[in-house]
Amino acid sequence: MVDPAAAVGPLAGGEFRFPVRVFYEDTDAGGIVYHANYLRFAERARTETLRCLGIEQSRLREEHDVAFIVRRCTIDYRAPARLDDALEVRTRMTGWRGAAIEAEQSVHRQGEETALVALDLVIACVNGRGRPVRVPGPVRDAFDRAAGAA
Repeated sequence: MVDPAAAVGPLAGGEFRFPVRVFYEDTDAGGIVYHANYLRFAERARTETLRCLGIEQSRLREEHDVAFIVRRCTIDYRAPARLDDALEVRTRMTGWRGAAIEAEQSVHRQGEETALVALDLVIACVNGRGRPVRVPGPVRDAFDRAAGAA
């Protein structure tokens, strides 16, 4: 797996924080983050969360024939982010069972507690043929360790 120190943000109490700067390309003509770009920010944060936990997705695919796909995502847009905002995507893996992982994510302006956007996700674990498979033991163990982190 990967060195957890190579990840971008800290993991405290099971929550990973990933910094994002809003660039011009992320916004619409009014300088507000285009709604679909929050999904991109969240995807990057989930990847870095796994990296922080010592899980490298390319290695999972090679060694376990496993990939993660978003099965369901519910997103609540509460307030806009704007050009040049410094944001933070907070990710918490809230559970796993069988072939599914549950996660919560929220996007905040750095230093603020109020969420601009909240996401609830179910992520499916699939093999190379797209068939559901159980979440591998090393991934479950990493999630359990993160949940116990304080």
